[in-house]
Amino acid sequence: MILKIRVDDLLRTTLATPSRDLVTRTTGAAIRSHIERAIADTPCPTTLLDFEEVGVLDFSCADEVVAKLLLVIEGEHYVVLHGVDETQAEAIDHVLTNQDLAIAIVPRTGGRQVLGRSTPDLISAFEAVHACGSGSAARLAEWLEWSVERAADALQTLALRRLILAANGTFSPLPLQ
Repeated sequence: MILKIRVDDLLRTTLATPSRDLVTRTTGAAIRSHIERAIADTPCPTTLLDFEEVGVLDFSCADEVVAKLLLVIEGEHYVVLHGVDETQAEAIDHVLTNQDLAIAIVPRTGGRQVLGRSTPDLISAFEAVHACGSGSAARLAEWLEWSVERAADALQTLALRRLILAANGTFSPLPLQ
């Protein structure tokens, strides 16, 4: 199960003068507060934040909505951003990189990628998990022609950053349905 939150809907219902743009720290904090409550009230392990109809996303809102949300989420809950455009991705990536955080996104152009702090090994492992599906570190190592230790290290890091699922030695992409 997945909880889908349209950020543009939150903007319309939260602001006195509705806007498509996520600008100002106050706006970002108000939107994050609504998202936090929705996450607290859902049994769904994954939340998809839909940015498809959002216009501008400034650095302060990237920090308030994305970075601070990642810092307060507890337990086995995952957040994926959907419909992020290139300019929004730049702001989110900058903020998350500076705070040593990362998040999985589905850009408007399709596919999946990681924004924020990462390494070439993490990106390769993330892409491989999505290309070959669920499996063990040994399977990923074979797929990427890496040592099992290297694959296991990358997969554990991705799981700790909540970019993939990990259970009983099996690593899987985050569900988006």
